[in-house]
Amino acid sequence: MTRMTSFSDGTIVPALGQGTWMIGDDPRTRDAEQAALSRGIDLGLTLIDTAEIYGDGRSERLVGEVIKDRRDEVFLVSKIRPENAGEMTMMLHCEKSLERLGVDRLDLYLLHWESRHPLEEIVAGFEELIDEGMIARWGVSNLDIRTMNRLDEVDGGERCATNQLLYNLGSRGIEFDLLPWSQERLMPVMAYSPLGRGDLLTHPALQAVADRHDATPAQIALAAVLRQEGVIAIPKASTVAHVEANAAALEIELDHEDIEALDRAFPPPSTAQPLDII
Repeated sequence: MTRMTSFSDGTIVPALGQGTWMIGDDPRTRDAEQAALSRGIDLGLTLIDTAEIYGDGRSERLVGEVIKDRRDEVFLVSKIRPENAGEMTMMLHCEKSLERLGVDRLDLYLLHWESRHPLEEIVAGFEELIDEGMIARWGVSNLDIRTMNRLDEVDGGERCATNQLLYNLGSRGIEFDLLPWSQERLMPVMAYSPLGRGDLLTHPALQAVADRHDATPAQIALAAVLRQEGVIAIPKASTVAHVEANAAALEIELDHEDIEALDRAFPPPSTAQPLDII
């Protein structure tokens, strides 16, 4: 089963992709990480997210090796450091990412978090990269509702394709404002760390729902994120078994009883929350 979502320009992508934070850092695990990414592509998890900051480019290089003969199968996303997103530096750093990845164009290029460079300058830089054929579309990451509203007022800001945000059962603040704001604009939210942090996956309520579905707590956590309209989840998997387990989460349909139990254990926000960021 492959669940899809779409960008406002009509481009369709899988709702479950693959993240690569902390992948490529250890030479001893490279083979397993490459095998996991490749298996994920086989399973339809063809959206791969990386960033120049991940392992100081090592993640991009690893991804590049995996997709070397499979570029046409993959929707490729990378991110630029905020300090590199200036008018005189953005193109240079995009070129470096393309070189590490071994490709001539990114499908999506994101600002990793808020920058000291003005939004007008950043948007103009992204648009120049589109004009040069180096990226197909652009977006942002870790921007709160206030900044997204400012971006919306910038000339060209309405062409922002996505906002990549921390979103999981333990971090639901975006459900109050950012998620509905994005849904109204047909702008997908990319959920990073959708399996949460710390002891989230050991919560008894999550285990109880998992038992009802003959699933794992991680699969229920993924299913909970993916039930939201316009959300793309990008969990990391370092082994083939892990990526296969992630893909199996697409088969899970949470019912009303499941959702009520999860909401009791992980209450949705009733007021605006500060943006949660890792």
